[in-house]
Amino acid sequence: MSVHRLLTGHVCARLTLPEQLDTTAAGAADRALPGGWTLTEAPATEAADIEVTTGAAAVTVAGDTVRLRLHPSVAASDTLAYVTYTALERARQQQRMVTVHATALHAPGGQVVLLLGAKGAGKTSTALALAERGWVHAGDDLVVLAETGNGLVVWPGKPTAAIRDPHRPLAAKPQHDLHPFAAGPAPLGWIVRMAVHPNLTTASLAPAVPLSVNERLRLHEMLARYISGLPTPLTGTVGAPYGPVWPLDTPALARWRSHLITVLEGCRFHYLYAPDPESAADLLTKEVDAG
Repeated sequence: MSVHRLLTGHVCARLTLPEQLDTTAAGAADRALPGGWTLTEAPATEAADIEVTTGAAAVTVAGDTVRLRLHPSVAASDTLAYVTYTALERARQQQRMVTVHATALHAPGGQVVLLLGAKGAGKTSTALALAERGWVHAGDDLVVLAETGNGLVVWPGKPTAAIRDPHRPLAAKPQHDLHPFAAGPAPLGWIVRMAVHPNLTTASLAPAVPLSVNERLRLHEMLARYISGLPTPLTGTVGAPYGPVWPLDTPALARWRSHLITVLEGCRFHYLYAPDPESAADLLTKEVDAG
């Protein structure tokens, strides 16, 4: 076995791998994950440990060590990057950081705007329209939210976006690099849950605070999904595509996520409705310019 220092999702861990395992494919997934995916041979002093062995797919947890057993072909694929990222989610939350399904941008004034919404809500297309207006991308679909002594900050998320070719609506969406892209974390200034749909006639904003029961449930799901809500593939494209729900959660982390929802309720938080991404971007830009 060989020991490496892994940096991904803005946290580090000791990663133990089978000797001679080819990690080229995992390294190629670097731009598909918040904070990238980087292995070094430098001594690792982090408390978190990930041990990867080969065999029938399984996940076990013992103390601060997450043990992943993967089929040899899967261990040598880009799946290694995704499963090790997920294995570090508990360590991330122990450091008051959490991976969230959201898109983030730095507005021209410096504040970070976090765009929430279900798949197809218009987050990516609105972000692209905002970048044309001078905003800076800070992550598409996956970003890392952190609580510090000075409030909430957003760490750069996934630096690529899947953009559909309008001439091939049924084809897989190719990934595109996002430019310009944020270099580091910045304070969270505004949360916007989006609904972009052509049946809407005008763009409008409505306060989301005080949070409804449904909004609290949506936030609970968003904050917990990478621990217990959405299993990460363990077997790649061969065999069953998903493994079991990972045993990574703890009561202390659940309490912290509930606390985080209270913190989010204290932020500027709106619902945005718009018929198209351009009008959504125009309204967001106008609101930011107005202060």
